[in-house]
Amino acid sequence: MDSSGILRVIVQIVILAMIAAFLGLRLYSVLGRRPEHDEEPMRRRIEQPDPSAKSQQQPVQQQGGSAAPRPRELAAPAPSTFDNSAEAGVRAIISADRRFDVAQFLAGSKGAYTMILEAFWRGDKNDLLQLCDADVYEGFSSAIDARAQAGETIDARVIRIEEARIVAASIEEQTARITVRFLADIASVTRNAEGTVIAGSLDDAIEARDLWTFRRDLTSRDPDWLLDETDEA
Repeated sequence: MDSSGILRVIVQIVILAMIAAFLGLRLYSVLGRRPEHDEEPMRRRIEQPDPSAKSQQQPVQQQGGSAAPRPRELAAPAPSTFDNSAEAGVRAIISADRRFDVAQFLAGSKGAYTMILEAFWRGDKNDLLQLCDADVYEGFSSAIDARAQAGETIDARVIRIEEARIVAASIEEQTARITVRFLADIASVTRNAEGTVIAGSLDDAIEARDLWTFRRDLTSRDPDWLLDETDEA
């Protein structure tokens, strides 16, 4: 092989490596991930005061003149991110997992909402398998198979997510579950085997109202949440 042929092979390898890295990062960033050894950890929890730092910076003088740190307090989540009925469950999850951060969870849930819908629309079962539990995956997979058997395709996109709000939260046997209400504008078109539009329009987005429940085993080192249940709001 001459030098020009070797150069073409190297360029092809580099391009394939870049594509693989992009796809891997896309999946890995959804609903939390572990930092690398040389990477600054992501903020995965509501920040708690460091008792040792507080005792050094703001000592409380006792009668004997010695400094004593103030007791560690649980930071309160922003009430605007969840319904009143979900507050007890949210606080229970924060108490059980000090790394849990409400704002970061909601940001990740928006990313998961978009990624899961896009994977379903393009019929990508591998992506769905990474983000859904077995029951939800089977539902998506069956719908994809039925669509393929009918010769139909979907061209759709999430235009915007107007709201992502926690409406329920609970812990049962160290398994946390959080239900999020999504209000989103979605444009979609369904075409038959001949390419003829049989439903929808990409020019007019419709409002979707969904209730998605995510779950996580709090005893697991894996920080990711899986889609556990879907329903209409």
